[in-house]
Formats: sequence, structure tokens, C-alpha cells
Amino acid sequence: MTVIGITFGIIFLAEVADTSGLVTLVLASRYSASLVLVGVCAAFLVQVGIAIAAGSVVSLLPERPLEIALAVVFLVGAVLLLRGEDDDDDAAIAKDPLTPWRVVVTSFGVTMLSELGDPTQIITATLAARYDDPLAVGIGAVLALWAVSALAVFGGNRLQRVVPVRWVTRATAAILVVLAVVTAVEAFRD
Repeated sequence: MTVIGITFGIIFLAEVADTSGLVTLVLASRYSASLVLVGVCAAFLVQVGIAIAAGSVVSLLPERPLEIALAVVFLVGAVLLLRGEDDDDDAAIAKDPLTPWRVVVTSFGVTMLSELGDPTQIITATLAARYDDPLAVGIGAVLALWAVSALAVFGGNRLQRVVPVRWVTRATAAILVVLAVVTAVEAFRD
């Protein structure tokens, strides 16, 4: 449960600060919110599966070099979050899907494209390698991504009015830096 909670917290904060939540919000403002949520949640399930598989393979590497690499990846994740690139994902949104199936497929496709190589996917893979518990990391990551998606679809931008995105981004980056330091200390402690 601890790994699920840690993963949920980190991924939730990272995803709230990410632009894909805004893309989900835009999709939900144009199409049926429940259909958008189905497509987005399916995409996140696939995305987490890919990240967990990558992290599980990485965890087979020798421990000390792996911990050093993980510390670097945590730092890179923090830098990527703080860099805050604005992707123009709106261009990928189809203008008028007519059927429910097309809304789901469009939501799935836009989310998959915007999330591949995203900091949350990298963080998920890193956590899977770090904790050597891919199921717990996968559960925590999927629940966090689904929770953020539900907030984006049904909560709109109310969260942004209460908590500025830059604070969430900085908090997530700070957590990643702490994880990098802890991982580096563990690598050199042995």
C-alpha cells in the first residue's frame, strides 16, 4: 500500500501540472464527458502498461548503476516538469466526431500521443524500477492518472483557480529531487 500511495501522490501531482489535463478538459468541453473519460482512461491504462514494462526491464540491471541511473532520471523528470513546455495538442483533436465510438477513439489517440515519453510515463517507469513492485506502481499510477482525468473532465479548471499550476509543478519537482537524492545516497551507501 505504501508504494501505491507514493506512486499515486507523485504521478497525481505531475499529471495535474501537465498539459494533457488541459487537453482532456478541451475534449470534454466539445464532446460527451463520459465518452472522453472512457477514451482517456483506456489510453492511460495502456500508457502505464508500457511504462511498467520498461521499468521492469530496467530493474534487471545491476543495482548500483541502476540506482545512479534512476537518480539521474528523477532529476531529469524534475527538470522536464519545471521546463513546462507547452505542447499544441489541440491540433490533434478532430473537429466533429459524430459517433460515440469516434469520441472514445479520438480521446484515446490524443491522450496516447500526448503522453508517450511524457514525464509521468518516465516517472512511472522509474518508480517501477525503483520499488521492484510493478503491480503496486501500476495501480498507483493508473489511479492517479484516472483521478486527474476525472478532475479535468468533471472539475474543469476550478483546481487551477485554487492552486496555481506552477505550485503543483514545483512541489512535484521537489519530490523528484528528494527521490533522486535518496536514490543516489542508497547507491553509494553500499
